[in-house]
Amino acid sequence: MIIYSLKQSDEGHWSVCRLGFSLFSNLRLGPAITLAREVARDEHARSGRPVCVEMSGPESTIRLAQYARPQPEPFVAAA
Repeated sequence: MIIYSLKQSDEGHWSVCRLGFSLFSNLRLGPAITLAREVARDEHARSGRPVCVEMSGPESTIRLAQYARPQPEPFVAAA
């Protein structure tokens, strides 16, 4: 799964990151969430791979969005 994450700077601005690298920075929280979701949705549409957006909370990670194609249901032959 591809993970985009939101990270807060010491100054209070937010960055959209992937693999620890900042893709977009100096954003307010609302626009950062919107942009991260848009980037993740586009990545999923182009690659077909599962993608999610996460933000670290005080005690756990919060998943803000997830994009994945539904798994095909297994074929069961009638008896």
